[in-house]
Order: sequence, then structure tokens, then C-alpha cells
Amino acid sequence: MRIFLVLVLLVFTLQAKSLFSNKEQESNAQYLDELKNLVIATQKTRGLTNSYMNGSESALLLIQANKRDMKKAIGEMESLPLSENPIISSRATTISQALIKLNSKALSQPADKTFKEYTEQIEQMLMLAQTVSKQGSKDLNKFGKEASNVMMETILPLTEQIGRMRGLGSGIIAKKKITKEEVFALQTMLVEIDNLESQLQNQMTMLISSNQKYYKTITSRNLTDLHSAIKEYEKLTNSKIITGSFSGLNANSYFEKGTDIITLLMKIFDANRKAIIIDSDGWL
Repeated sequence: MRIFLVLVLLVFTLQAKSLFSNKEQESNAQYLDELKNLVIATQKTRGLTNSYMNGSESALLLIQANKRDMKKAIGEMESLPLSENPIISSRATTISQALIKLNSKALSQPADKTFKEYTEQIEQMLMLAQTVSKQGSKDLNKFGKEASNVMMETILPLTEQIGRMRGLGSGIIAKKKITKEEVFALQTMLVEIDNLESQLQNQMTMLISSNQKYYKTITSRNLTDLHSAIKEYEKLTNSKIITGSFSGLNANSYFEKGTDIITLLMKIFDANRKAIIIDSDGWL
């Protein structure tokens, strides 16, 4: 009887762990990862399409590969248990159908229209991410909820702002001219990037300090590298693209610098995913 009471006390005081592995929590982490893959592949498709349609012919080679990555991510999402949630399933299906139509016509319509329509679909994905974060929270413990929130509501929106700037900026460089509307759009993105990156730094610092045993693959160095890379990208955007000083700029190079930042963000995303999976193992 005494042993049973001790076990009950441990469960209620530690809150975080089940005596058995939390398969739902692990499954949610897998769904979050595939949704992330869909967002990243769509962002790349949007940016490369915009760059190509504005004159960077080499971007065409990569567009089809990223479209295949989009299709693969959707298939993986549909195979996971969380896709059985009717709200999540309905929204994911709507996005999938819209992407199929958009991919088929993207290169045959004006570049700005295609960019806008891909952006609209990515916004729908980010809304789906928030739905996943909330709908799936019943299967997550306190730590899982906090890590999931960072992944879905901070990291993915930050990749989108970087991705927008990467795609819009590379297109501007390719055509070697910038409009007032594009200047305003880039300036807005810069503000959003600063706000989201500051939020991410604070959230990750708190998560790591409170749960160091789960974060073996992420350190303060990773966060410092991210901050430095973002500031360098912002400086380049401000001093060259927004001012229309295109001399020495290359569309592909600018695109890759943005991709490098998103890669750093994906390391942080993946560290949270792995932490949720480790935390889902339970004691037995």
C-alpha cells in the first residue's frame, strides 16, 4: 500500500510523466515534423518560382524537387493518427487540394499573383499548425505543450517571415528593380522577424534552462549563431535591396543565405521535436 501511495504522489507532483509511454505525444511530434516539412517545401517552391519568373533561370531546376517534397510531406501527414481528427483532417485536405491546383498553374500566371497565392496557402498551414498545437494539447503534458507552442507558433511563423523575405528579395535582385510596395513589404517583414526572433530566444532560453536533460542537441551557441545570421541578413536587405543598390548582388546567393537561416531554425525545431519524443517515453 505504501509503495502504491508513493507512486501516486510521484505522478501528481511531477505532472510530466506517465508510468507508461505517451504514444499520443510521440505521434503528435511526428505530425508536427511533417507539417513543418510541408511549410518549408512550399516556402522554397514559392521563392524559387518567384526568382525564376523574374529572370533567374537556374532556379527552375529546383522547383520540381520541392514540389515533390510538398507531395511527400502531405502523404506522411495523412498516414499519421492525428490526421483522424476531423478538424485537422478537413483543413489539411483543403490545403492539399489548393496546392495541387496552384502547382499546376504557378508558372503560367504573373509572378506576383503566384507569390501571393503560395503565401496564402502557407498562411493556411500556419493556421493549421496552431490548430494542431491546440487540438493535440490534450495528449501533451506541460513540457510537451510548451515545446509544441514554440514549434508551431514561433519557429514556423519566423521561418515564414524569413522565407517571404528570401523569396521576394531574390525576385527583386533577379529583375534589378524594386517598387514602393516591395519596399514597404520588406520593411514590414524586418519588424516581424525582429519580434519573432526575440520571442524565440526568450522561449528557448527558458525551456533549455528548465529541461536541460531533453536538450542534448541544442545549446546557447545555436541561438547565438541564429541571431548573428538574422542580423547579417537584415543588414544586407536594408543596405542593398531596399535602397536599390543591386551591384554585386546575386539572386541565388541571397536565396541561399535565407535558406541557411531557416536551416538553423530547423535545428531548433528538431531539438524540440526530439525533446517531446524523449519526454513521451515514460518510466516503464
